[in-house]
Amino acid sequence: MRTIAEIEANWQAHMSNRQTATFGMGCFWSPDARFGALPGVIRTKTGFAGGTTSNPVYRQMGDHTETVQIEFDPDILSFKEILHIFWANHTSTNRTEYKDRQYMSLLFYHNDEQRQTIEQVKRELEMKRREQIETEIQKFSVFTPAEERHQKYHLKRFKRAAEKLASVFTTPASFTDSTLTARLNGFVREYTTLPRIEEEIRSWAISDSAKEELSAFIRGLRW
Repeated sequence: MRTIAEIEANWQAHMSNRQTATFGMGCFWSPDARFGALPGVIRTKTGFAGGTTSNPVYRQMGDHTETVQIEFDPDILSFKEILHIFWANHTSTNRTEYKDRQYMSLLFYHNDEQRQTIEQVKRELEMKRREQIETEIQKFSVFTPAEERHQKYHLKRFKRAAEKLASVFTTPASFTDSTLTARLNGFVREYTTLPRIEEEIRSWAISDSAKEELSAFIRGLRW
């Protein structure tokens, strides 16, 4: 019998058109939930990037910035849409020295196409807002994942649901990389709803019985 993790892994394996986006927009817990709630996002992860310090960790991140990295399907959610969500949901002036670079507005491009899209959207928003966007923009180099307690942080605060999910996604990596845990992390932050998650699952390229198994599992969670 298929497990919930196997059903999701099979669906993820068929998501061949994937791209990566990496950005910092303040404390990484909330952006992890916000983007994890979005259809088209396959995986989310919190971490550190943008600096030169070796082996950053939460208590000693040096000159790095709290960062979120997502994998997404551009046929469902475009990079341009991601940029609009990014700039609409944090302060991008970088005029504060609070905690140095930890909470900077920081945006990476993984290829030349992303760089051009960033430049285009930035120009459009600056004209619309009539102010300069001070987000630091860099070519992507290295992303260091944060410790496990910072992955799906908001979801893990709901002990009963988190324990049930951990019994399904049995390794820290599978829990962090799960699309389902990403959506539920967004749900507990009120960026989505359980009916919306179930509606999205009905569009997944899996069998009807697999869709029902996932939906029943979600409905059976206790918060």
